[in-house]
Amino acid sequence: MALNRQEKAAQIEEVSALVAKAKSIIVAEYRGLNVESVTRLRKEARSQGVQLHVLKNTLARRAVNDTPYAGLADKLVGPLVYGFSSDPVSAAKVLSAFAKGNDKLVVKAGAMPNVVMDEAGVKALATLPSREELLAKLMATMNAPIGQFVRTLNEVPARLVRTVAAVRDAKEKAVA
Repeated sequence: MALNRQEKAAQIEEVSALVAKAKSIIVAEYRGLNVESVTRLRKEARSQGVQLHVLKNTLARRAVNDTPYAGLADKLVGPLVYGFSSDPVSAAKVLSAFAKGNDKLVVKAGAMPNVVMDEAGVKALATLPSREELLAKLMATMNAPIGQFVRTLNEVPARLVRTVAAVRDAKEKAVA
């Protein structure tokens, strides 16, 4: 289906808006993937907040031109699915995990602002913890000293209560 000039401009504008909001863009070749597999991939991507699009590469090149993702233009060759994500890690995780289970999806490249990654870089990015996991670890680290301090303060009255209970038990045994 050929697009006229206005439709192409509209699609470039739409993709440019996605690129402007994205923290990462991952591209993967989907040659030979059946409809059922693509549906599962899209469902998984939606659940992780990743937007998947199949675009004409020339339109995608124009959309990333003059953006921090301009270096990705050289990698846009072949039938590609584009993963846009507001979290730098989630698009890489979704596409890499799906590629492990399906050999017909091949991760080709990825980009973060002013950084272009090859397949190995995308896989390394996919192994990083997500933003939520990192925040949880940070909060646990920040709460650990406070929690230990509270437990230490609580130990003084608890020890007193255990000592009084031991004295009481000793007196009860002495009476009996």
